[in-house]
Amino acid sequence: MKKHPGVPANLAATYSIVARDPSTGQFGVAVQSHYFSVGSLVPWAEAGVGAVATQSFVDPSYGKLGLDLMRAGRSAGDALAGLVAADAAREVRQVAMVDANGAAAAHTGARCIAEAGHLVGDGFSVQANMMHRSTVWGAMAEAYKGASGDFAERLMAALEAAEAEGGDVRGMQSAAIIIVEGTSTNRPWVDRIVDIRVEDSTGPLKELRRLLNVRRAYQCRAAADVALGRGDFDGMNREFSRAEELMGENPEMHFWHGVMLTNIGRVDDALPLFRVAFSRDRRWLDLAERLVPIQLLPSDSTVMAKIRSAAP
Repeated sequence: MKKHPGVPANLAATYSIVARDPSTGQFGVAVQSHYFSVGSLVPWAEAGVGAVATQSFVDPSYGKLGLDLMRAGRSAGDALAGLVAADAAREVRQVAMVDANGAAAAHTGARCIAEAGHLVGDGFSVQANMMHRSTVWGAMAEAYKGASGDFAERLMAALEAAEAEGGDVRGMQSAAIIIVEGTSTNRPWVDRIVDIRVEDSTGPLKELRRLLNVRRAYQCRAAADVALGRGDFDGMNREFSRAEELMGENPEMHFWHGVMLTNIGRVDDALPLFRVAFSRDRRWLDLAERLVPIQLLPSDSTVMAKIRSAAP
């Protein structure tokens, strides 16, 4: 009986970028594919070590082993060459790595589904397979190099350029972005700055950007705490205002801004913020009541009466 080849379940055909930010030393991977949960397979990054994207007929072990080898002192090029040489299925793999020195390397096997290719630049590599056009990875490189803003914004620019150039021939489904620190603190939960996945969506890049803005809102919230700690009330308000803008219709940052203002004796300034939160969902008032017993709001009946007055 004639045997018919199957289609591997891990056909993560995609476009991605791996990079080291020269200004911060941070490592990042960003990826999009018409494949469910691409973020669970393709992107790998470790603070102080480097980043890996493993795709096409994806073998996730390239991620772990690539990081292991770079952690042991191998360059991205040496680590990748060794793994490719040992892989009997190397011709269907597409893998890119960037190391702690910013050196990047990539491999696109000859049997990756067209259009497929990569471009290695200074501190980054862009790679793509099963693309609508062969110009995708070049457009990604130019967008990344020419983009302004923070590291995450430049990684997003590469993904958006890929899609504008035609993207995956099948369309879109999932996306992810990971950014880690350039130096390890041995606390991975601290070193991982951004870790966002869109598992299944008709517009994963739009959703990835929205979630990135939410992540930035929480970073502004943390910066507001720091500003308050040094007595910079104007700085605190600026950070919270930015967080509120980034959160869109979600009133959480309005609520916590109001709490912080109340705790420094500015309850009248807090009332418009509470009013926004309570008008969107009255349960925020329930939460305010629960903060009093644990001393996150003052146990002052006059203050709480004012806060209740902000509810519709």
